[in-house]
This record gives sequence, C-alpha cells and structure tokens, in this order.
Amino acid sequence: MRTKLAAVAALAAVAALALPAHPAGFHIREQGAKAMGMANAFVAQADDPSAIFYNPAGLVFQEGTKASLGVTIIQVPETEFTGKTWVGDPDLPGAEVSGKQSARPDVFFPPNIYVTHTMKDKPWAFGIGINSLYPLAKRWNTTTAFRDEVKELAIKPINVNPTVSYRYKNFGFAFGLDYTKATLWLENSPYTTVYDGNGDPVNLNVGDLEVEGEGDGWGWNAGFMWRPSDAWSFGVSYRSEITRKVDDGDADFLVSQQAQDLLGLPSHVNTGGATEITLPDTLSLAVAWKPVPALTLEFDVDRFGWSSYDELTLEFDDNPVLTDSTDPKDWEDTWTYRLGAQYALTDYFDLRAGYAYDNTPVPDETLGPELPDADRHNLTLGFGFHSDRGAVDFAYMAVLFKDRSVTNEKQDGEYKSQAHLFGLNVTYNL
Repeated sequence: MRTKLAAVAALAAVAALALPAHPAGFHIREQGAKAMGMANAFVAQADDPSAIFYNPAGLVFQEGTKASLGVTIIQVPETEFTGKTWVGDPDLPGAEVSGKQSARPDVFFPPNIYVTHTMKDKPWAFGIGINSLYPLAKRWNTTTAFRDEVKELAIKPINVNPTVSYRYKNFGFAFGLDYTKATLWLENSPYTTVYDGNGDPVNLNVGDLEVEGEGDGWGWNAGFMWRPSDAWSFGVSYRSEITRKVDDGDADFLVSQQAQDLLGLPSHVNTGGATEITLPDTLSLAVAWKPVPALTLEFDVDRFGWSSYDELTLEFDDNPVLTDSTDPKDWEDTWTYRLGAQYALTDYFDLRAGYAYDNTPVPDETLGPELPDADRHNLTLGFGFHSDRGAVDFAYMAVLFKDRSVTNEKQDGEYKSQAHLFGLNVTYNL
C-alpha cells in the first residue's frame, strides 16, 4: 500500500510543486498589449517599454523616461475531455469511467509593469520590468474521473527583470537579469489498492490532499537590434534557462475514514517536500519592414527549449506514508511562428492584427489533465491611442487549440479547448 499511495500522491504533488498556460506549454508570451495585438511579433520593433521583455535592445532607440502598467485578462482554457479515463488503478474492476469530463471555467489577471529611461545625448538606456511568465490554472469538477490526479491547480509566479542597453550607431545591445518566484496550490483525491473480504483488489479513496509551496530561481537575458534604415529592423532576443527550486513545499492529507479503518492510517498526515524544475531557454529571431511609412509588418520565430523539462523528482520528508518518486515528462523543444501588422490610421491612432502558430511540447505519453496542451492557432486584433503624453493600447487574442487525441495510462480519448485573452496597457511619458 505504501508504494502505491506514494506513486499516486507524490506524482500529483510533484506536478504542482514544479509546474509554474501562452506559447504551448505554460509560458505566457502576452506581456504588453501593443505586442499582443500583433500576435507578439514585436522583437524587431520593441518600441515601447515592454521591450524589456520582448527585446531590451530596443530601449536605446526610444526617448526619455516612460512608465507602463498593464494586465492580461486570461480566460483559462475551456477544456472538455471525451473518452475513457480511470480512477485509481486502471486494471481493477470499476476503475474505468467513460463519457465527458469538464474543466471549470476560470479567469486570472497576470500584470506587467515597466519603467524605462533612455539617456539624452548618451548611448545608454535602463529599465526594470515586473511580470508573470509561467502561470498556470486548471480546475476540474470535483466529481470527474481526474480527481485522483488534479481537482484544482494554481501557480502564481512573479518575474523581476532589470536591464541595461547600449547603442552604437544603428546597433543596440542589451543585457538583463531574471529573478522568478512562484507560489502554488494543488488539491486532489488520491487512490490506492486494497483487498476486500474475498481477497480481491479494489480501488480505495485514501482521502483529500492539499499541496502548498513556493520556489524561486535566477536567470539572464540579452537582446540585439539592428536598424539599417527607416524601413528595416532586425532583432534577436534570448532568455536563459531558470532552475526553480522548491525547498519548503507542504503536503497535507485528510485521510478518509475507510482508509483509516482498512489501512491503519492516521486521520491526518502532514509532511514537507522538495523538488526543482528547469524552465526552458527561449530564442527569438525577428525582422520588421515598413513598405510605406504608415504600415509595419513583422515576422518572428521563437524557439522554446522545453526538453529541459524531462522529469520531475520529489523528495518527501520522513513520514509514515509517502516515499520519494520520479515522474517522467519528456517534453520536446518547439518552434512558434508569428506574423504581425500595424497600420497608422492617423497620427494618433493605430490598428493592429496578427497570427501565430504554436506547437505543443507535450508528448502523448505524458499528457495529463493538469495541462492538456495541444498545437494551436492564435488570432489577434488590437488598437492604440498615443500622444506626447503617453499611450493606451488594447488587444484581443483567440487561442484555438487543435483537438488532441491521446492514448496513455491516464486516458484514452480527445481533449477540446479554447481560450480568450484581453490585454490593456497604459503608458505615461514622464
């Protein structure tokens, strides 16, 4: 029993402790409404304070001191699973559940804050950004067959990014640091195998598990921009891997009465846990072109090094129930392709649109209900008002997930998902 319970509860705890959903995976690319309106094809433009995230080398081509406050309103993907899944051990009678499982709708609001300063008559610029790069939220109905893996999962990260940029003629160079910290919450109802009076194995709900924790890590980023003319701009941006360590996770069990009676478990088990995950590095290559002064077109290619997420290992403090465990993930590196456009309708009003194709890094073998990811099409629209005082930018994104058929030890069926995002940034020229 001890081994089986550890395998069920520990793996669920690992997922929550380590997972920090918006290129495929759980990275949020929407860190500024102007860029979001162009499907985040912005690395070669980077001409507002959100350049700190997209390409900090763009800061040296701006002027003065600016402050920008924004929010991305994310309607968490409305996910439905149709097919077969299993509660507890899938080989036991009564474990199979067929039909439709539904995730509960949710909304969260990752913010972004940027302050920048470009020195007059000197080739230096400085800035600091605060945003949320790897959030995740998923709530399944508490009665679904996924309850033994996840009922509720919430990750709330914060990223702090100071940066410095330098200009040489029409070249821009930048370097910055990333400090990330995340808090988490998980609820599930783990099962284990017991034997009835006839000696036959059956699934038993052990109780309700809650996991809390926080972790942090450091990384770095760099940017490059070349503007050979008013019509062309080229950009490169890179962010390093970040190893996020969790040393003070807390797992809390409320053991069911049946589990107490049959297995001799205490009514309550509390223990600590530790783990770590290496978040991927990202590389962006971009080109922007102005065929006419009023129109800007940009094409970006992003590479995400998701192969860093190959497994998760959890180490529990000494306790009578749980043992250390490893959960394979085997995620794959991916590429994302973006095309964005901006048209200056007047001297003060811009229209924007964009499209991106995003590949999922999650293989069929390890796909699960905590993050039922799929390849996706992102369609965006946006507009902005700007003057000498500042700017107000709005954006909308429709995330159209491809239907994802999957067969593994957790489920046999199809996921359908969609999400909607809204972005707003207010920028003030100080």
